[in-house]
Amino acid sequence: MISRRDFCELSLKCLAGMTAVPFITRQTEAGVNEYPYVRDARYYESLENGKIRCLLCPRECTVFPGRRGYCGVRENQNGTYKTLVYGRLTAINNDPIEKKPLFHFLPGSTALSVSTSGCNVKCKFCQNWNLSQSRPEDLNFSYLSPEQLVDMAIRYSIPTIAFTYNEPTIFTEYILDTASAGKEKGVRSIHISNGYINKKPLRDLCHVLDAVKIDFKAYSDDFYRDFVDGSLNPVLDTMVEIKSQGLWLEMVNLIIPTLNDSRKELTEMCKWITTNLGTDVPIHFTRFHPEYLLKNLPPTPLKTLDNAYQIAKDAGINYVYVGNTPGHIHENTTCPNCSEELVVRK
Repeated sequence: MISRRDFCELSLKCLAGMTAVPFITRQTEAGVNEYPYVRDARYYESLENGKIRCLLCPRECTVFPGRRGYCGVRENQNGTYKTLVYGRLTAINNDPIEKKPLFHFLPGSTALSVSTSGCNVKCKFCQNWNLSQSRPEDLNFSYLSPEQLVDMAIRYSIPTIAFTYNEPTIFTEYILDTASAGKEKGVRSIHISNGYINKKPLRDLCHVLDAVKIDFKAYSDDFYRDFVDGSLNPVLDTMVEIKSQGLWLEMVNLIIPTLNDSRKELTEMCKWITTNLGTDVPIHFTRFHPEYLLKNLPPTPLKTLDNAYQIAKDAGINYVYVGNTPGHIHENTTCPNCSEELVVRK
């Protein structure tokens, strides 16, 4: 575990970064990249007149020279696509892994949790909107190379690195390099994601990651369109692909009153899970609190969460949890056969 003093020092380092810098890659006289967080991006194709098409996520943005994609962190620089957030870390924390939440992956351990800025969706209820809806130049940061981040995890005896808070997909290049470096030194990597990613980068990530948690917004394409600015089917495809690649997968479904809490929708969602992912993928139903652009609704009633829990159990899902409700009995892990408590969480 990280000590209080080391944690304070680490936090101060994170706050010591610059706030506004140019993003044109430049070499110093010594041949060192002056802006190491600006790197060549992967997953794009060149089009006519210097345009490019991004192939990282289902948006597949067409990006003109000098412009950025939807996520705000990938830029067309004279026909070459660049990521602006390679190791440009806006948050570094040592979190309980259950906070991700992952309940079946090294329970009781911690994860060195990092983020950049930007996102490839715009959830109206985002809890981390100050990170996800910001551009890189808007936020303080610290630069850490993949090797430096892995060494930090080892130094503080943290077994796992978590890419989290904003959407990790948009800094896939950094994750690929960091997770690969971690594997060589016995440090695991987990991806806390919305699942809005194309198949090729997802498969590349699956080769180096150890677990994925998907924030599954709703079993409704209308909900994705109106409250996420995305679409449902790519996320369903992502979860099927993760499962087929043999990675550990857990799901979170934030239950928002009147928007995605109907018995019909929850029943259909649970049926889809058991049919396509199996009965052992844990699902966490978490309580909504008014946040960001969705402040006109109340917190989720506890009865609604309990109903969701029972619907999932009736569908045959073995590991169902209720979250954002401290002390709730359904944060504990029980045996699906005899109901004996196996892990108790507070």
